[in-house]
Amino acid sequence: MERRSFLKVLGAGIAGAVLPLDAGAEDSPDVSSDCGMLVDTTECIGCRKCEFACAGANHLSDKPLEAYDDTKVFDVKRRMTADAYTVVNRYADAAHPDKPTFVKLNCMHCLRPACASACIVGALRKQDNGAVTYDAGKCLGCRYCMIACPFQVPAYEYDNALTPVVSKCSFCFARVTAENKPPACVEICPPDALIFGERTKLLQLAHNKITSDPERYIPHVYGETELGGTSWLYLAGRPFEELGFREFPAKPTPELTETIQHNVFKFGIPPVLLYGLLCAAMKTFDAGPDLPPLERGGNDAALVEPTHPKRRHGRRTPNSEE
Repeated sequence: MERRSFLKVLGAGIAGAVLPLDAGAEDSPDVSSDCGMLVDTTECIGCRKCEFACAGANHLSDKPLEAYDDTKVFDVKRRMTADAYTVVNRYADAAHPDKPTFVKLNCMHCLRPACASACIVGALRKQDNGAVTYDAGKCLGCRYCMIACPFQVPAYEYDNALTPVVSKCSFCFARVTAENKPPACVEICPPDALIFGERTKLLQLAHNKITSDPERYIPHVYGETELGGTSWLYLAGRPFEELGFREFPAKPTPELTETIQHNVFKFGIPPVLLYGLLCAAMKTFDAGPDLPPLERGGNDAALVEPTHPKRRHGRRTPNSEE
């Protein structure tokens, strides 16, 4: 097979494998019964008791509650780590210097989680109640989830050389489902800045708050539409951009990648086809015409580049032969 002909066949095979993008695409999941959390940042006082409760519930730290009274941590903006699934940051308000805004950060538990879509072994998955959980027994340590997450939530145990895992908030999945309790952070929150319940009802409550007190809240519920929606919803009295929240479109991140992925790997047929084309390419390009082994002298000697007399600046040396 000539190289040009083979490339035509290869291009046709690849196109046939990935062009029908509508086939195999998943419909939007039913999220009507998903649990959710409404975070009212106008109520949060920055006590960090949620950090303490989360660390205890997940066996991350044995620090006493008094250790979380340290306000020096607010001097820098923090992110989640392998031993801190949630953190609280402080944002100064120039209009009200004595009233900063505190924001609790953790996994947003997206309705269409990009981390679960990127995980090639199913270590991350969205549960029936909306929680996005992690199974360390399946994890390969590829950390694709860390790259895929638009909120930069998953953390990795880089200091654990033998058994590192990815870490993130699980929405207290076992606690909620097996023990019928609310997440630990909700149970300890003194000003009721955290409200746990069904996501649809929490959205109604959030909009009612905005309508009833428009001077207190900006007219937007963060997480309602961002990236297809998240289980964690936020209310604020200031623009979310001032509080470290990124602006995202409503389209879920996995919508495009899942469509292509599901078509390429549907039933395993396209990968087999592509593998066969790859083998054919290797066989076609590696195999050349059968040539007899070179022998000294004879016609094969003409294949050897003749040596030229030594030259200096383009002229023959005095000792060169004529």
